[in-house]
Amino acid sequence: MAQIHIRVDDDVKRMAEEACDEMGITLSAAVNIFLIKLGREKRILFELTDDPFYSEENMQRLRKSVAQLNATGGTIHDVDIEN
Repeated sequence: MAQIHIRVDDDVKRMAEEACDEMGITLSAAVNIFLIKLGREKRILFELTDDPFYSEENMQRLRKSVAQLNATGGTIHDVDIEN
């Protein structure tokens, strides 16, 4: 049987182990299920998306804001979120 060695953030591993425990399976079993499905279906079993911050819509909004700031000579202010 083959072994796979991966590095995973401690918190990610802990959360995954807790979820698996609640489902009554081991983390190893969950990874095996994922790999079997990946091999059979030739697809990731969930949607992979980019960080929405980098969406074209947001980038256009940021470029417009920067252009307005540059055109008006405005200043940058810190946001006070203590209240």
